[in-house]
Amino acid sequence: MSEQQTPYSLMGGEKSILSLVERFYFYMDSLDEAKELRAIHAADLSVTKEKLFKFLSGWLGGPDLFQQEYGHPRLRQRHFPFKVDQQARDQWMLCMNKALYEVSMPDELRKNIKQALDNLATHMINVE
Repeated sequence: MSEQQTPYSLMGGEKSILSLVERFYFYMDSLDEAKELRAIHAADLSVTKEKLFKFLSGWLGGPDLFQQEYGHPRLRQRHFPFKVDQQARDQWMLCMNKALYEVSMPDELRKNIKQALDNLATHMINVE
């Protein structure tokens, strides 16, 4: 019997998740439409990139790197120190959607990941 097909494995594993994270932050760094989102992040994105990679690894069914290092993600709680409004959520999704189209994966998988991330991003909103 073959290994269970997870989004992580269907996307190509670690290399693809790293690429997704790199492209996401490329867009966050370069799109004028994401400047407010970029402004709430540190100048040096290396720690943030590492955390997003580790989170996505486990969230997509790969090694649960974030939980191993930091414990349960508690995403909403971890984002409370930051103003996450509808605009920040939409800017995050803009960057992520662009990045998702640069990683090779089945179209149905991309659609499902986009929908799940859309729901997750909406859940992060903590101000009106």
